[in-house]
Amino acid sequence: MITRSQALEMFESNDLIGVGMEADAVRRRLHPHGVVSYIIDRNINYTNFCTEYCSFCAFYRPMGHKEGYILSKETIFGKIQETIDLGGTGILMQGGLHPDLKIEWYEDLLRSIKQRFKIHNHCFSAPEITNIAEVSGLSLYDTIARLRDAGLDSIPGGGAEILDDAVRYRISRLKCSTQDWVDVHRTAHALGMRTTATMMFGCGETLEQRMNHLELVRQIQEDTGGFTAFIPWSFQRENTSLGRFVKEEATAVEYLTTLAVSRTYLDNIENIQSSWVTPGLKTCQVGLRFGGNDVGSIMIEENVVSAAGAHHRATEEELRRLIRDAGFVPKQRDTLYRTYFLN
Repeated sequence: MITRSQALEMFESNDLIGVGMEADAVRRRLHPHGVVSYIIDRNINYTNFCTEYCSFCAFYRPMGHKEGYILSKETIFGKIQETIDLGGTGILMQGGLHPDLKIEWYEDLLRSIKQRFKIHNHCFSAPEITNIAEVSGLSLYDTIARLRDAGLDSIPGGGAEILDDAVRYRISRLKCSTQDWVDVHRTAHALGMRTTATMMFGCGETLEQRMNHLELVRQIQEDTGGFTAFIPWSFQRENTSLGRFVKEEATAVEYLTTLAVSRTYLDNIENIQSSWVTPGLKTCQVGLRFGGNDVGSIMIEENVVSAAGAHHRATEEELRRLIRDAGFVPKQRDTLYRTYFLN
């Protein structure tokens, strides 16, 4: 375990290869068999109506907008069937914060999915769950418990951005606070659910604020052990209002450094994902020597990041080749990072 000051030194270091080697050593200790995993799943964005107006988001539409939608159950079922037909094991379902969708709508959807499909429901970010609780007049505990009982299997780490309220106020002042995000994940862990943690960096935050985020995630994991993975990714500025103020996106060097610091500092989280959706396939591949042991999903469908200008695509075979060419053994996993029963 390294200290916060040591992690900051890594962020500030000009020795990119040395930083990568430190992270690679942690990866080898935690994953000594040279396996890199990936998942076949699908992002389903059930609505793009949202009341939060986050400055980094190009996906949402305000209430009443002609381009706004709520997907029908039949449409969602069709997307799930396509996912299963492609060998998929899970869905990642997220959407905007809709003021009229109360918990009964979500319970009905989850139960309907479970009645029809054998699929893992990895759904609803912390801001969505906070919103469901508020519009339904329920406590956070009761909201998550009811969603779990209806068929929610795990919770994604979306909505974290940077877990520092000064940053959040600047880029998404209507969205849930740092404490709200923490409370959702701690409550889910207390209810026996696993979740992931994410970080969207490169939106004008300082390295100290980035470390505040990592330190909070590490402390939650120390207390609960509930995170399956940490996924850092870089802000995409195209088509966003925040992009007018953040003139340059994070470079590949900055991405690899952040990935390496994440792996080294969060050594109590088993899995660190090297992303390709925002930095691209080549940077993702290099990231496997900077601490990453997973390359995420083939992304059958993705709407949120692509709306902000990220248009990378990958098939299962491309991801397997990427992993092999980096010197690792590709293994398909499920949402909870179990690979032992898959190819």
